[in-house]
Amino acid sequence: MSLTNMQYNEIIRSYNKKDLENKRRQNERIDNVYNRVPRIKEINDEISSLCLETTKKLLLLQEDNDTYMSDFHSRLQCLKKEKALLLSKNGFAPDYLDMHYTCPDCKDTGYIGNMKCHCFKKAEIELLYDQSNLREILSIQNFNTFNIHLFDDSVIDSVTGKTSKENMIGVLSICHNFVDNFKSDSAKFKNLLFFGRTGVGKSFLTHCIAKDLIEHSFSVIYLSAIQFFAILSKTEFDKTDIDAKSKFSNIMDCDLLIIDDLATELSTSFTNSAFFNVINERLLRKKSVIISTNLNFSELMERYSERLTSRLTSEYTFLKIYGNDLRHPN
Repeated sequence: MSLTNMQYNEIIRSYNKKDLENKRRQNERIDNVYNRVPRIKEINDEISSLCLETTKKLLLLQEDNDTYMSDFHSRLQCLKKEKALLLSKNGFAPDYLDMHYTCPDCKDTGYIGNMKCHCFKKAEIELLYDQSNLREILSIQNFNTFNIHLFDDSVIDSVTGKTSKENMIGVLSICHNFVDNFKSDSAKFKNLLFFGRTGVGKSFLTHCIAKDLIEHSFSVIYLSAIQFFAILSKTEFDKTDIDAKSKFSNIMDCDLLIIDDLATELSTSFTNSAFFNVINERLLRKKSVIISTNLNFSELMERYSERLTSRLTSEYTFLKIYGNDLRHPN
């Protein structure tokens, strides 16, 4: 997965700001030292002159470079020792005049060689969390906090004969496979649709998947159906709304789009058409979508167009969730 150009540039700009701030602070420290110990400025000037003088001599000299280099290193060490002594006597740390970095490993560039530094990857994940709209909820709703024992044997599906716990064990396996396959470049992209009544854990499962993928630097956009259709409406009917256009672009480009509580939106010919266009376009781009809804399959057929439900049935894995209401346990 790669960030969009806008996201990547946002992170790079943050590194550029760090670089400017690092230089500003270093200049402040240098001015402070020079004001208190003028001799240190003289030493730095002498070191600069010495380096320039030696470079010129080496360019002109045809042989016997060792003599000049030996003299250069000797004089340079003397100046450095004097500067270190003056810094120490005046209460300054040995590296006080050096550039100080937030991340010493990459020196606040974001890269170590051609590889992203760990600090860049952290910034990447932070940005993805902010974009997902899920930062707080994912800290408490994820695979690590999922409690399978909340699903017991008291509720049995009349069609499959499975208890809610047996069903959820199977659903969890599919969710883990979805995440694992997402990380594989060779895997075919997949889409999921969770359905079941309110409070049985549909949203929790989408949070679990979102958390795992964001931690692996995949971009995830999580929207309620009402938020999702509001963005589509603004994009269509207000061409001057730059924020809506940006959000719509993220909806189309993100690695995983999650639409929660489908069918809570006001259903119109526009919402049906716009929804189909997003679903169809993401299928063409091979971009995954997860949908959760309280409607069953027949209710989806009644509410949405035939061509939309045809896309869903042919391209999505339907996962029925049932059991006791986890939000209001007895």
